[in-house]
This record gives sequence, C-alpha cells and structure tokens, in this order.
Amino acid sequence: MAITGPAELLATWEAGLAQPAPGRALLLHRAARPEADDGELLSVAVGEREADLFALRRALFGERLQVRIDCVPCGEAMEFDLSTDELAARPREQGPLRVEEDGWAVEFRLPTVADLTAVAHEVAARGAVSRGGTGPGAPDGTGAPGPAEGSGTAEGSGTAGGSGSGPGSGAAAGPALKARRLLLARCVVAASRAGRALPAGRLQELPESVQRRIAEAAEEADPAAAVTLNVACPECGEATKAELDIASYLWTELDSWARDLLLDVHLLAGAYGWSEREILALSPLRRRYYLELCADA
Repeated sequence: MAITGPAELLATWEAGLAQPAPGRALLLHRAARPEADDGELLSVAVGEREADLFALRRALFGERLQVRIDCVPCGEAMEFDLSTDELAARPREQGPLRVEEDGWAVEFRLPTVADLTAVAHEVAARGAVSRGGTGPGAPDGTGAPGPAEGSGTAEGSGTAGGSGSGPGSGAAAGPALKARRLLLARCVVAASRAGRALPAGRLQELPESVQRRIAEAAEEADPAAAVTLNVACPECGEATKAELDIASYLWTELDSWARDLLLDVHLLAGAYGWSEREILALSPLRRRYYLELCADA
C-alpha cells in the first residue's frame, strides 16, 4: 500500500466533510487503493474493503485502536485496545457460494460495497416517502464504538466476530428487515426446491431458516464484513455488544488529525511566513520541533 501524503489526506478530508457516511467510506477506500477507480472499489466484497481500511489505518495511525464503549446495562464507560491485525481478514472465498437447507438449494454471492450502498439508499428513500420526505438519505453509522479520548484502558475483554450482516442475516424489524430482504434479493443468484426454481422476483420469500443459513455461510466466507465487539463490563459484569465500523472510526481519527495539522500550518505560517505546501512538506518531527521553537520564543 502506498502511503498517502499529508496534502492528499487533507484533500480527502476536505472532500468528505460534505459527504454522508457511504461517501466518506469510498473516499477513504480510494486513499487506501489510489490506483483503483470507483467502479473497482464498489465491486469488491465488503470484507475486502474493511481489510483495506484497517491496513490504511495501520499505515497512518498505527496498529493499536483505542475503543470506547458505554455499557448498556449500567452506563459505565469502557476503554480498551484492539489490534488491527486481529480484525482485518480478507474474504476466504471469492466465487459463488452454495447452501442447502430444508430441501432448498441456494446459490449466492457475497455482498459488495455497491450492494450495501444501493440498499442503504433505497431504504432511506422508502423511509423518506413514508414520512412525506422529498429525497433519499443514508445512514450515518451513529451508535458504533468510536476512538477513545486519551490512552486510558478499562478492564474488560473485547472479542471480535461477525455480526451476521450477510444477505440473509437473522431476524430484524423495520428498516433493518427491509435492508436484509433487499440485500438478499440482490445477492441470491438462484434458489430451488425439489427441482423447482424460485422466480427472481420472489427470492425474498425464502424461509427464515434458509435465510439464516445463507447469513452463516456469508459470515464464514467474509468474517470482516461486520465486526462485533462483545465487551464484559468491569463494573456490573454484563456484556455489551457493539459493531465496530472501521470507516466511521477512521474518519473520526482523520478529522481530528486534519484539524490539528491545519492549526500547525496556521501557527508556522504566522511565525515563519511559509506556505501551506512548504509546511506540509516537512516531516512530522521537524514540524513539531519548529512548533516548540515558536512556543519558546
């Protein structure tokens, strides 16, 4: 992976300020794979993109992630470290997958980034119509664990595992159920029982047990598509589950980094009269040294 320079990263951050969550994820993925076009980035399996973002995060900010989660039962703030190497797993299978359950034979493919983006837009559009809205939107990923402020670590254990975000993931309600059905219809290639094929327009009608088996197979094939943290609270002992959205996490870090860097540019430009280009060309160590000299002056 080519290490993106500070000027390019600032351009990525600036472009992402006006974007919803899916747009920011695409910009980050483009930074991770600068040689790829948008069509290629959208066509990869979700776990492939997540692995790329974990690799980008490791290259930019290091291997360890500091995560903060609030315990659901008691509200205690829990902070702990995770390794990007523990979470980044590329899809184990790339070709079509096949499952058999309750007499059904189903062939499907792993969801791609384009699938998730299209489903999110369609669910948002339907929600806007039902509320009398005028246009589509996109989920912003709120509620996911974010970077911890500072380096404190609370006692507790974090384990990573798939959250079942495949095309047939388990029982859900409301928008989540709509999204699951739409994703199922996009990813199932063929389904038949006793030699009779289910028409393409009725793929969403597969029994719950079959949909669950599809989700399990998708999770096994692409474990990094959704990472769920299961954290035991040191205060009450209860476990809290939360999905780790690496795109949202990395964007939060990039936003903080960009604002700090622009402050450095402001201070050094005022002290030395250098241009932004000249300041960004400095190594982080030299830039910090000049800032210390400014503070001592």
